[in-house]
Amino acid sequence: MKNYAETAVNLLKTNKLKITTAESCTGGLISKMITDVSGSSEVFDCGIVSYSNEIKMSVLGVKEETLSLYGAVSEQTVREMSEGALRISGADISVAVSGIAGPFSDSTNKPVGLIFIAVNYNNKITVKKLNNQFDVNIRENNRNSAANEALGLVCDVLNNKAV
Repeated sequence: MKNYAETAVNLLKTNKLKITTAESCTGGLISKMITDVSGSSEVFDCGIVSYSNEIKMSVLGVKEETLSLYGAVSEQTVREMSEGALRISGADISVAVSGIAGPFSDSTNKPVGLIFIAVNYNNKITVKKLNNQFDVNIRENNRNSAANEALGLVCDVLNNKAV
């Protein structure tokens, strides 16, 4: 699995852009991967870990109706998380992630490995859905996969390769 953090940081530096994160199931892993790259302070000011629905609503501004209708693990929720992160940080681009890391599902019965990622840049939100199916180290693999895929999507968006 390729680590996209260094590529993302370099693309952000080249384009003189700032990034922010809104993370749920990754618990700050995307922010960690970004800040593991030397010089990341030029492109990263803050990240928000919003593990609970209450924080998704009160800090990021995710609507209660969105969570009621679609759940925390949904395209609609990560879209609103990405918008909230931009509003709070003043960054140029945001990446948001929410999913079921496992090893067990939540009360919604959504499958373990279901993860949604949203990248918000230039008033356009690009969403990617993952349906991971790992046999070992399920939680760790889902979190690492989500973080890597999120940073890969950031790279694709900045390179205008996102679908």
